[in-house]
Amino acid sequence: MQKLTNKEEELMQMFWERGPLFVREIVQMYDEPKPHFNTISTMVRTLETKGFLDHEAFGNTYRYRPIISQEQFSKGVLGNVVNRYFENSYQQVVSTLIKEEKISVEELQELIRKVQNQ
Repeated sequence: MQKLTNKEEELMQMFWERGPLFVREIVQMYDEPKPHFNTISTMVRTLETKGFLDHEAFGNTYRYRPIISQEQFSKGVLGNVVNRYFENSYQQVVSTLIKEEKISVEELQELIRKVQNQ
């Protein structure tokens, strides 16, 4: 899965929350000063090229829709982080979370119970 810039991820968040959108609708969602229509249009077409969006034609305009779910994206990002920073070891990830007190031993035990009951 290709990486997204912060702005691209922000746009994808709009699609995940709202569903299919026209570029003009996206522009209207921004606070003042609103980004230029062409800027958003270019970013949306880039997201389509990267395989995150598809479009449907309505006359001379397009309505874009996400073809990658937020869950799929999150899994891909997590996999990239684990691969890049933790030598592809989820055990190292969990160990780091425990060491940094981001997850308690009790929470970890609860996760183990849930996995065992599946």
